[in-house]
This record gives sequence, C-alpha cells and structure tokens, in this order.
Amino acid sequence: MNGDEKGSTPGPITEPNTLTRVNTFPHAEFTIPPADTLQPCLSAQTHSAAPPVSEKWTGNPKSSTVTGDEEATPSTSHNDDEVTYPEGGLGAWSVVLGSFMGLVAALGMMNTVGIYHAYIAEHFLQDYPESTISWIFSMYVFLSFFCGLQIGPIFDAHGPRLLVLAGSILLCLSNLLLGLCTKYWQFFLVFGVLGGVGTSLIFTPAFAAVSHFFHQKRGNATGLAATGGSIGGVIFPLALQKLLPSVGFAWATRIIGFIDIFCCIIACLLIRSRLPPKPGQSIMPDFRIFSHKSYLLLTVGIFMMEWALFIPITYLTTFAQSTGAFTPAFSYQLTAIFNAGSCIGRWLPGILADKLGRFNSMIAMLAVCSASSLTFWLPASLLTPTTPSEAMAIKALSIVYAVIFGFASGSNISLTPVCVGQLCDTSVYGRYYATCYTIVSFSTLTGIPIAGSILQATGGSYWGVVVWTIICYIFSSACFVWSRALQVGWKLGIKF
Repeated sequence: MNGDEKGSTPGPITEPNTLTRVNTFPHAEFTIPPADTLQPCLSAQTHSAAPPVSEKWTGNPKSSTVTGDEEATPSTSHNDDEVTYPEGGLGAWSVVLGSFMGLVAALGMMNTVGIYHAYIAEHFLQDYPESTISWIFSMYVFLSFFCGLQIGPIFDAHGPRLLVLAGSILLCLSNLLLGLCTKYWQFFLVFGVLGGVGTSLIFTPAFAAVSHFFHQKRGNATGLAATGGSIGGVIFPLALQKLLPSVGFAWATRIIGFIDIFCCIIACLLIRSRLPPKPGQSIMPDFRIFSHKSYLLLTVGIFMMEWALFIPITYLTTFAQSTGAFTPAFSYQLTAIFNAGSCIGRWLPGILADKLGRFNSMIAMLAVCSASSLTFWLPASLLTPTTPSEAMAIKALSIVYAVIFGFASGSNISLTPVCVGQLCDTSVYGRYYATCYTIVSFSTLTGIPIAGSILQATGGSYWGVVVWTIICYIFSSACFVWSRALQVGWKLGIKF
C-alpha cells in the first residue's frame, strides 16, 4: 500500500477510498499511508486453532448515548473497519505466557518496592528524610510509565522483540548491581533510573502484544498476563524475607536478578505482535487525541488512580512496622498477602470485564478501593497498640485491608490497558496507551513524595496518607463514570 504522505495520525477518516488487500507475508514491501487518506484494511490473518472473531467498529466519538440494556460498541475514529482476532490458539496463548513471564520480572519488582523501601531506608539511608528517600522509588515508577512516550509508538512501528530484549538486559542488570549500592545516588541511578527504564521496556510491549491477539477475550487475556506481576510480588517479598538475614542484601538482590533472567528469556522468546512491522509510521505520540473528551477524562481518572495506587504498595510495609503490632518478618509477609490478593484481582475482574463491560468493572473496583481504605486502613492508622486488644485490632484490620485492597487494586493494572483500548482502534493502541501514560507517569513521579511529605507533616502518623489515598480514588472513580457517560450515557444496564 502506498500513500502520498508519511506517518499516521489518529482521527476521523474522511475519504471513502478503497484499497486492495495485499499479502504481507513473507516479503511484501509497503508503507503506511496517513490515516486521513486511508480506508482501513483487514488485519493480517493469524492461523490459530481457534476460529478468528470479527470485530465491527461502528462507534462514533461524538455519540454520547446508547438506549436499552445492550452492549455498547467501542467508540473509535474508524468507520466500517472490520478487524479479525484469533481469540485463542497456541500462538495467541503463548504470547500471553510470554507477557506473564515478562511481567513477573517487571511488575514483580514494582510490586516489591515497599520491601526495598523499608530495607534501604533502615539499613543504608537512615540519615535521609522520608521525603528524600521516596524520590528513589517515585523515579522508578515514573520512568516505568513515562518511557512509554516512545516505547508504545515504537511497538506500533517495529514490534516488541528488540524492546523486550533491551528491557530484559537493563532490568536484570539493575538487580545484579543493586547489591553493590551503599549511597543515595547509587540507589537512585541503579534502582530508580536503570530499573525504571528496564521495567518500561518490558511493561508496555507485554500488554500491547496481548491486544493484537484478543478482542472479545481481551480482559481475560490481559488479566492473566497481569497476574505475572502479582506472582512476582508474592515470590520476591517472601524470598527477600528469607534471603536478607541469611545471605545479606548483595546476594539477595543477585538471586532476584537470576530469577529475572530466567523469566526474561522466556518473555523474549514468546512475546510478539500479530501484524508485521510498519516502518512507515511515525513513532511520535499525537496529543491531539486528547480532543476526544472521553479519552481525556479517562486519562485524568487514571492519573488520580495512580496517585493513590502506589501509596499502599510503597508504604504498607513501613506502616506495619511503625504500628508496633507486627514483627519485621510479618510486615514483609503483609506485602506478599497484598500481592496474593492482587493476583486474583488482576485475573477475575478481567473475566467479569468481558461479560459485564470493561469500564463497568473498573468503576466497581475503584469503588472497592475507596471503601476498603476508608473502612479498614483508616481505622488501623488511627489506633495505637497500647493494649493487646488494640494491637490485635490493628493487625486484623491491616491484614483484611491487604487482602481486599490487593484484590480490588489488581484491576488498576490489568483493566487500565483494556479501558484505553475500548476508545481506540487496535492499530494505534500503542500510541493511545503511550500518550495516556506519558501524562499519567507524572502522577507516579509525585505521588510517593507527596505521601512522604504528608507523613512528615503528620509526625509519622499514617492517617493523613490514608485520607489522601481515599480522596484520589474518589476523584478517579468520578472521572471514569463521566468518561463512560460520554460514550454510552448514564444507564447502568449498558455493557461498556
């Protein structure tokens, strides 16, 4: 296919041109015409044990309501664009397995930041204030998402293989070098910068690749892949709990690095995109897509959600230690309990999302996050263990909170990609996802330091941090509800 211009931009297709399908395998040469002159072609077929499913994109970004108890079609900028998805088969599920293994390493490290934070602050950076230490981990989370500015569009243009390979090298190197660090700047560069970039290079392609193979089952498939992060978040804290006292920090982090090497090798072998590389596409994101009001509100909602999400992930361990109701060993196990709940929460809501709607499921889980923080974590943060009964109450509230919030917040990771995909065409999914998280990443950069500053302002009491978490989740829920309403109206019975 040839076009008069280079690059592609999202937006309405105004010219009803018709292009002839070409055989893109194995050596066809082509360029990608600009979207405003192109009538979308059928996606390349993928041979699979399961029959392909046809998706009909008939949504109109300007349409705001759907009547009746029916399923709403995704609102995109394409008209009459029929795309086929394998929806299963060995090839498709092998990509899910590869993404799962990659996310064990990448999101497993992200879900263990609370353990690293507690240990490094206690044994290496005792003389630094909490608001300063928190920048190490906020930089890690920030780069994990911000680097999607280029990684998502590069995925669209060239596929995932080199991205995942580069990310595997950087992430494993970060873990292997972490044991040599003793000073603030060393932790900042090795964990915050090197680990953050490596995580992003795996994290973004792992989710985007799954969307090339699934549409009707996308929530389930993405949720299964995302459980890898929770599995890593269970394995790594328990491993560190045993390894740190016995072999020390240096060898404990190296052993985690060796586990990452194994996982990343499988990820490099299995993660791939379904469509051939498209070198004619621009790799720069296009912020004009924020003119889509529903997409803009979705981005704001995700921004507020990420502000809240990484506060419990980072501070749950130190909170448990500060109460005096937990032993140091059990405070590490609390993170593993949290991630065990998150493991179920990343998969089960994905199944419900395919049946009840992706936005509907996400809104419900955000409400549970708000309610559990209000009813369990806030009372635990206000109690003092002056008596055995109060200490037991703090312990019980914290454990129940870790399970329930872990379950509900699991969808914050697994359903976010499919909610973004609900508002765009698969061919530009990487661009939409990357543009969204280019903005959202700044919430991850500032969220943990804001919580650290609140913690200092309240004299080490965690009630202020908990209240901030609740406020962010409430605003996030409101933005998701509004974004959904712009697409399908305010009726609750509509699947969207």
